[in-house]
Amino acid sequence: MNECYGNKFIFNGNIESSDSFDNSFVYDGDSIYEVIRMTRGSPVFFYDHMERLKSSTRLQKKKMLADTAALKKDIISLAKWDNKKHINLKIVFNYNKGEENYLVYYIEPIYPSAEHYRKGVKGILFYAERPNPASKVINHRLRSSIFHKLILEGAYEALLVNENGLITEGSRTNIFFMRDNTLVTAPDNIILSGITRKYILKICRENNIRVQMECVKADEITGYDAVFMTGTSPLVLPFYCIDDKYFNVRIPLIADLRKLYIEKAEESIRQFRSG
Repeated sequence: MNECYGNKFIFNGNIESSDSFDNSFVYDGDSIYEVIRMTRGSPVFFYDHMERLKSSTRLQKKKMLADTAALKKDIISLAKWDNKKHINLKIVFNYNKGEENYLVYYIEPIYPSAEHYRKGVKGILFYAERPNPASKVINHRLRSSIFHKLILEGAYEALLVNENGLITEGSRTNIFFMRDNTLVTAPDNIILSGITRKYILKICRENNIRVQMECVKADEITGYDAVFMTGTSPLVLPFYCIDDKYFNVRIPLIADLRKLYIEKAEESIRQFRSG
């Protein structure tokens, strides 16, 4: 299936028809990427994503194939040619056998429903860890294994468990546990610290919500009242269960965090449009 969801895409700064899109542009060789939520035709937290893209290329000892100004221009151009109000956009830097190309294109959005936010979703434990957690690098083999398991289990997200039995992060998200109005999340140095997570932590600091930066043991999750994920597509989404362990989804703080996050997302859109 063609990963490009729109009618057009950007290839090395040029607008192209999606008919010419080839998934090998993304999955052959090495790829560094970012996924950005588009709201009313504008990217959310664009400048934060650009900083992480720079960090990923630096950590992987690759060069930036387009700078922030060029990528901003590409996104605006793509939005004009293919006007989609609410969708996810993907930026890929691909390095393959001496060839270097970058792509900007829409991908199919899979957003939670109102019922998901109200009732929560199912999670599973998956015993694996990403070798370079600080870099957003495509790992096709791990992604395929997790996707297959999620389908078999009818689950929304997988929580990764390392060799020490510690839950680090979700396969596409960051994870927060809650007990006695205290949030617990893994330390920054062992995960890919998501943009949504960054702003949830900022909101917690601004509102005196206590956060402990430590990993939760997989065999101790029943000691927590609630668990939620943060990410570009789910925003702030609770789990009603992880494997066969059930959690409270009606804790008001989870919905409050989502509301405050959306306010900051709107502020970032205004910044993009004015800057």
